[in-house]
Amino acid sequence: MSNDNTYVPPRIWTWEAPSGGAFASINRPVSGATHDKELPVGKHPMQLYSLGTPNGQKVTILLEELLAAGHTGAEYDAWLIRIGDGDQFGSGFVEANPNSKIPALVDRSGAEPVRVFESGAILMHLAEKFGAFIPQDPAKRAEMLSWLFWQMGSAPFVGGGFGHFYAYAPVKLEYPINRYAMETKRQLDVLDKRLAETRFVAGDDYTIADMAIWPWYGGLVKGWLYEAAEFLQVSDYTNVLRWADEILARPAVQRGRMVNRTSGDPATQLHERHDASDFDTKTQDKIEAAKA
Repeated sequence: MSNDNTYVPPRIWTWEAPSGGAFASINRPVSGATHDKELPVGKHPMQLYSLGTPNGQKVTILLEELLAAGHTGAEYDAWLIRIGDGDQFGSGFVEANPNSKIPALVDRSGAEPVRVFESGAILMHLAEKFGAFIPQDPAKRAEMLSWLFWQMGSAPFVGGGFGHFYAYAPVKLEYPINRYAMETKRQLDVLDKRLAETRFVAGDDYTIADMAIWPWYGGLVKGWLYEAAEFLQVSDYTNVLRWADEILARPAVQRGRMVNRTSGDPATQLHERHDASDFDTKTQDKIEAAKA
């Protein structure tokens, strides 16, 4: 293995310059707001502030699934947070999520607004609120929770580890790419072996565990993340591919994947969602055509 890195860590780390890479402009070692900006509020019970990343997709998929299942109380406004522009450091967003990460939800269905941040917490809040996509049987619930939290603990190795060093870092370094490729493939193998036994991740039923895992690991095997499908040999994970295709065929998943999306085919981008009809009238291809 090549190793021409001569960096020696100092006794005390100091922030002297941007680290480089795709997200250098928004990375900093302190928290809190950088500017005053209140969050907009729409007409629906649920106010979502997000971006169509894998973490953002988890919540919009669940909201669309809840609406498709007839839970009208899950109607929502999805406001776009452009993390590259630093929207997550506005005072209103920091109030909704002191960790300054998308997604953030404000549940305004009750007498007082309730903030919920971290994607797993939002999934749990909504699933429990509407009694949907979460098992009631204790054993099945425990299995679902185990897989849900497996995703929460594992995906940072995929995104912040493999994705960063393979796709976003300012230089390609063999050691971290090998380290995180190994871990990403191990996780895919864990999931593939599980899905050889069951239709969905937690068993026979489709749950929020699937909705949490699919945008990351389904995205990997479908070739949507980091242009790394060949590098990771994702075709080896046949059970994950079967599961990923079955979930992608669900109309609510297709809609959820479009919300707050700012890249790819303009017809698949719905920057903000304030009504179900927006999928037919306000995707970026239609907005751009109206400007022409």
